[in-house]
Amino acid sequence: MSFVDKTLTCKDCGASFTFSAGEQEFHAQKGFTYPPGRCPACRARRRSERGDYASSTGGYSNSGERREMFSATCSECGKEARVPFQPRDDRPVYCADCFRTRQGTFSGSGSRGGYAGSHSSRW
Repeated sequence: MSFVDKTLTCKDCGASFTFSAGEQEFHAQKGFTYPPGRCPACRARRRSERGDYASSTGGYSNSGERREMFSATCSECGKEARVPFQPRDDRPVYCADCFRTRQGTFSGSGSRGGYAGSHSSRW
């Protein structure tokens, strides 16, 4: 199947954005049937509003470049977690599932006490 760049309009801000051939191919490989309804900036804003860290970066930096991911062992369940930073021995690292479970146990001080990553099977 051949893909060609398409110009779409964001349903939130009304800005035009390009749905590239590469993005279309990725969507097709993942089985997504609908094109994105929001521009990259509005998608990022919605993810940050939801506090959805694990999927907000999706392995990409803010500039859209592929981010280097590191393997770590979840301090809670022992499964592999993939994180966009070099883990340190002095801080616990949690997989996305354990991090979500633990979120309710942290105070509202802004310090979460650990890092969250996603299971490698999600990448």
